[in-house]
Amino acid sequence: MRGRIKNMKITAYNGSPKGKNSNTHIMVREILTGAREAGAEIQNFFLAEKKINYCTACIHCFNNELNKCVIEDDMQEMLKAYRQSELVIFATPLYIDNVSGIMKVFFDRCLSLGAPYVGKDEKGECRHVDRPGFSNAYVKVPKWVAVSNAAFPEQSQFQVISLLFKRMARNFHTELIGEIYRGEGGLLSGIVPQLQPIVSEYKKLLRKGGRELVNSGELSEVTKKELEKPLMPYDAYVNGWNSTIDKNWECKL
Repeated sequence: MRGRIKNMKITAYNGSPKGKNSNTHIMVREILTGAREAGAEIQNFFLAEKKINYCTACIHCFNNELNKCVIEDDMQEMLKAYRQSELVIFATPLYIDNVSGIMKVFFDRCLSLGAPYVGKDEKGECRHVDRPGFSNAYVKVPKWVAVSNAAFPEQSQFQVISLLFKRMARNFHTELIGEIYRGEGGLLSGIVPQLQPIVSEYKKLLRKGGRELVNSGELSEVTKKELEKPLMPYDAYVNGWNSTIDKNWECKL
C-alpha cells in the first residue's frame, strides 16, 4: 500500500475525438466521481476541445530554464495543471492498437516536461535525465493512470498501449500506478438494455477504483480483476456486433 496523499489533485486528459459523448468519458467520469468522493480535487480536460499544435522538434523547450515551449496554444494551460497534480489520468479510445491521434499529438507536446540530457538507467538503457548538478525542483512529477476502451472484446487488445504507457512513465521519471482497460467498450453507452445492470455494476467498480487511487495510491488486486471481467461473453458480443453491421448495410442497399 502506497498511502494517501493529503489534498490530492487529480487531472484527467481525455483523448477521445468524441469528447463528452465518448465511452472514454463514461469511464473517466466514474473514476473521477469516486476520487472526488474520497476528497480529491479534480480537473478534466477534453483534448478535442483544445487547440493543440504539432510539436516541431525545435528543442526550444530543452534550451531554456523553465522548459517553455515556443508554441502558444492551449498546451500551456494543460501542462500547468500537470505540474500541479499528484496524479494524472490519460484516457483514450483504442485506435489501431494505439492511442488516438489527438492524444499522440498531446504526448508529443509533453516533451517540455522532460529533461534535456541523456543518461543510462539502472538497466543500462538510455533515457532523459537532468543536466549534471541540476534538478527540476520546480516541476512536480505526478503518478500516472492509464484508461482506455476498445470495440474489440479481449483484454489482450491493450498490449501495445500498456507497453507505451510503461515506457513513457519510465522516460518521465514517474510511476504508472494503475491501468484500466475495457474491452467491449461500446456497451458502456447502454446500447444493450438487457446489460444495464451489469454496466451499472461496472460503473460502481470504476468509482471504487477512483476512491482507492486516492485512499491508498493504487488499485486493489480484487478491483483490478473485477474491472477486467467481460461485460458479456466474447462470442455473443462479436455475433451481436456483426448482426448490427449487417442491419446497417441492409439499410444502405
